[in-house]
Amino acid sequence: MEWQGTGVIISVRKHGETSTIVDVLTEDYGRHAGIVRGGASRKLAPILQPGTQVDAEWRARLEEHLGSYKLEPVQSRATILSDRLALAAMGSVCALISFAFPERMSFPRLYVATVNLLDQMSAGQAWLSDYALWEHAVLEELGYGLDLDSCAATGDMQDLIYVSPKSGRAVSRKAGAQWADRMLPLPRFLRAQTATKEAQEVLDALKTTGYFLERRLAPALGNRPLPEARGRFVTVLTKTVNKGD
Repeated sequence: MEWQGTGVIISVRKHGETSTIVDVLTEDYGRHAGIVRGGASRKLAPILQPGTQVDAEWRARLEEHLGSYKLEPVQSRATILSDRLALAAMGSVCALISFAFPERMSFPRLYVATVNLLDQMSAGQAWLSDYALWEHAVLEELGYGLDLDSCAATGDMQDLIYVSPKSGRAVSRKAGAQWADRMLPLPRFLRAQTATKEAQEVLDALKTTGYFLERRLAPALGNRPLPEARGRFVTVLTKTVNKGD
């Protein structure tokens, strides 16, 4: 068995004395692991880093085997390493992919969204709201999407500022006023699927997506806690927002 494709390195862990097991996210083959012989060497170790775009060639005697990789770097995205916030976000992306994406199951839309997000981080472009939209897309593609089109209580499509933690549906300001302290925030950009420059709005969105990642997705995956990398990113972003204040 063999295949060739392009992907993003998600994780690297040592295997034996000189080799590594590398997890690569690909468009056609999903999150797919394989052994890289000599991956721990001085020559390859600096190249085999999370976030690196690679041309991948995977081979195995049988499809169910771990198999081995031949990887050629295409884009390093090393500029992310010098940006503390972007580095924390990339760590969260890779950790959530390892946590939530079933092995060898293709999610083309999420693959494209992941590559675009990492490219924006690498280029130093505005990417914060795209990260929140990425988490929203993860929930949707994995079967835990939010219904943000109309108010769960009244059917109204205007002034939707809450998300019900019980149903995952939008709630209007008027309908949710009585239970406002129990509701999750619904920033306008999250509903509109557009960009925002306001970091506080991104934090509000992450409070909502994080709730459903933790309360809906994680229990379906064996009730494991969300990756610590996700919490670290939110902490770094919160400090960044507070410092700005």
